[in-house]
Amino acid sequence: QVQLVESGGGLVQAGGSLRLSCVASGNFFRINDMGWYRQAPGKQRELVAAITSGGSTNYTDSVKGRFAISRDNAKNTVYLQMNSLKPEDTAVYYCNARALTVLFRDREYWGQGTQVTVSS
Repeated sequence: QVQLVESGGGLVQAGGSLRLSCVASGNFFRINDMGWYRQAPGKQRELVAAITSGGSTNYTDSVKGRFAISRDNAKNTVYLQMNSLKPEDTAVYYCNARALTVLFRDREYWGQGTQVTVSS
C-alpha cells in the first residue's frame, strides 16, 4: 500500500503563489508517474500537471507558464509551484501516483486532497 499526504494548500489573493507538496510512503518497489489533479465545485476532476520518474512533464493548457511540477525521487515527493494564481484555480487539489508494488504490480493511488482558494 502507498499513502500520499499533501500539504501546502490555503487561501491566497489573486496573483499570489502557493507551493503544494505530496509525500509518498508505505510498502512499494518504486514510484513511477506522479501528478496533481484538481476538482472545483460542480466540475469534474481534471489533470493539472504530471511528471514521470525521469522528469518529463506535461500541463493542462490553463496553467502553462504559471505552474511548475517537480519531484525529488529520493524523498518520494512531488511538488507543484503555483504562481500568478487566479480565482478560477480555486479547487481541491489531489496528488496522484502510480507505484510498482513489492509484487511488481502497477497500482494507482490518491491523496486526500488539499483546498486551494484564490480570492479576487
